[in-house]
Amino acid sequence: MKIKNVNSSACRKCLTLSLSVDMMIRFARLVYPKYNIYSRTGLSEGMPIPNQIAAQRIVADMIQDGYYVDFVEMLIKIDADGYMGHRYNLNGLNDVVEGVINEGYTFDRVTGQFFENQRERISPNWGRLLEGDERKMTVLRLDIAGNSVLVKNNSRQKIEAAYNDLRQIVNKSVSNRLGRLWTWEGDGALAAFLFGPMEKMAIYAGMEILHELFFYNRIRNPLDNPIDVRIGVHIGQVWYSNNEMERLKNDTVKKAVALEALAPSNNLCVSYNVYINMDSNTLNLFSPEKSNHGNKYRLYSMGLEK
Repeated sequence: MKIKNVNSSACRKCLTLSLSVDMMIRFARLVYPKYNIYSRTGLSEGMPIPNQIAAQRIVADMIQDGYYVDFVEMLIKIDADGYMGHRYNLNGLNDVVEGVINEGYTFDRVTGQFFENQRERISPNWGRLLEGDERKMTVLRLDIAGNSVLVKNNSRQKIEAAYNDLRQIVNKSVSNRLGRLWTWEGDGALAAFLFGPMEKMAIYAGMEILHELFFYNRIRNPLDNPIDVRIGVHIGQVWYSNNEMERLKNDTVKKAVALEALAPSNNLCVSYNVYINMDSNTLNLFSPEKSNHGNKYRLYSMGLEK
C-alpha cells in the first residue's frame, strides 16, 4: 500500500504528540509482533530514541512492510477503548483516518475496519493481505452441474454468453457483500469473505446466486438447457497467496469443495462451522442437519420443503 507523504506525516505527528516511545513500540508490536525498532535504526538495544525519530521510523516501517492499515485500525481501537485499563487520547487521529480514506479505502465505524473502496478498485487481497498472511475466512465454492452436457448440446457462442452472465451474477453477489472472486474456471468459481459478519455474507451471496439463476433460467438463458449449480460454504483459517493455484491448497478451500460435491443441483450446502452461529430465522430456511462421514451440514434451495 502506497501512502502519500502528507498522510504519513499525520500519523507521525499523532504518535509524537500522544505517546511515549515505549508505548509506540508496544503498539507497533500488537500488529507486527516481530518488529524491532533497534534493528531498523541500527541503535544498540535499550538506547534512548527521541519521540520524533521513533515515530518516523515506526510509520515508515509499517508502510514499507504492509502493516500500516492494521496499525491505524489498532490506534483507532486504543483511542476508543484504551489499552490494559489505561486511556489514550490520540491527538490528530481523525487526520490519520482521513489519510487512509484518501488512499482509496472506506472506514466502517461499526467494525472499526478499513475496506478497499470498491468504486475505485477490487483486488483479491482487499488491498490488505500480504503473501503468506493467515486469516480466518469464509470460502464459497460454486460448480456448474452437468457442464459437459451443456457444452455438448449448445454452441460455443451461446455457452460463452451464458457463462459470462453467470459470472456477472456470481461476481455481483459476492462483491456486494465485501467478498472477492478468487478464481473462475470453465465450470466453477471460488470466492472468499474476510470482513464483517463473513459467514452471513457468504450465505446470503450463495442464496442470491441461486435466486438470480432461478429467474435467469426462465427469462434470459440462451441455452437449450438450464444452468444448474452446486454451492458449498465453509469457514476456517486460510493462508493468502497472490498465486491463484496456491490458494486452492488451503484445507478450508478443500472442505468447501467437498461440501459443494455433497450438494444436490441448485442447492447451497453449508458446514456446521458456518451455521452454528446462524440466527434462527435464517436457519429455518435450511434443511434439518445432515451428516456425511461425521461432517455435519445443512442445505438450502429455493422452495425447499421441510
